[in-house]
Amino acid sequence: MIKVYGIKTCGSVKKALKFFKDNAIEYEFIDLKKEPVSCDKIDEWLAKVDIDTLFNNRGTKYRTLKLKELNLDNDGKREWLCKENLLIKRPVIELENGDVVVAFDEEKYRELFLK
Repeated sequence: MIKVYGIKTCGSVKKALKFFKDNAIEYEFIDLKKEPVSCDKIDEWLAKVDIDTLFNNRGTKYRTLKLKELNLDNDGKREWLCKENLLIKRPVIELENGDVVVAFDEEKYRELFLK
């Protein structure tokens, strides 16, 4: 079963969950606010997707923490992802084959899930 990581109030997460529900695709939802992911899990994802794909530099948390001013390199971004899960671009979807998909893109979802 696919796993969807995100937070319930996130617009992109809501769209992804609606897509799965509308297309009768089973999934397990992991709420990052209730069950933060470990650095090991983040490293697992980073082995499959680029850090700039996973790191959300457009969200409220990024602005609140004033991270733009720190001019973070990849190690710095990884460190912040481990400390603050809300910097993870959402949703993060783990497919059954081990692949990872980040963010909501309806066309991409159609290609992946409605074969």
